[in-house]
Amino acid sequence: MISLSSLAPNIGSTKRRTRVARGVGSGIGGTSGRGMNGQNSRTGAKRYPTFEGGQTPLFRRTPKKRGFTAYNPTEYVIVNLSQIEKLAEEGITTVDYAVLYERRVIRAKGKLLKVLGSGKLSKKVEVTADAYSESAKVAIEKAGGTANN
Repeated sequence: MISLSSLAPNIGSTKRRTRVARGVGSGIGGTSGRGMNGQNSRTGAKRYPTFEGGQTPLFRRTPKKRGFTAYNPTEYVIVNLSQIEKLAEEGITTVDYAVLYERRVIRAKGKLLKVLGSGKLSKKVEVTADAYSESAKVAIEKAGGTANN
């Protein structure tokens, strides 16, 4: 019958801790396994993780980022007039976020939509977006369409 008093660890699974500085006969006497002299042989010799032996550490050698990083930047999904022109050739007259997402022109959800003026627009299209570049707005209105916010 097994009882708590009869339990013991498996043979070889536990090991006695090494007691250093207990004489030369122990094998780890004298310098206690720390070698001869030097920083690491001294008591209290602790080095921080980035210590490089007195050399200037990597995090101090590398250039630091300067400037301003917005805490909550507004992220736009960008669509060019050339992409809207392809949709207009398919017969679509109103272009908005839902249409662009459905046609897989844009793939991100939850971001703002911005139309840029790269490309030419020849057909009348009603575009609804959150922002426009100046050239895109002019090109949409020149083609007879409207640029809504």
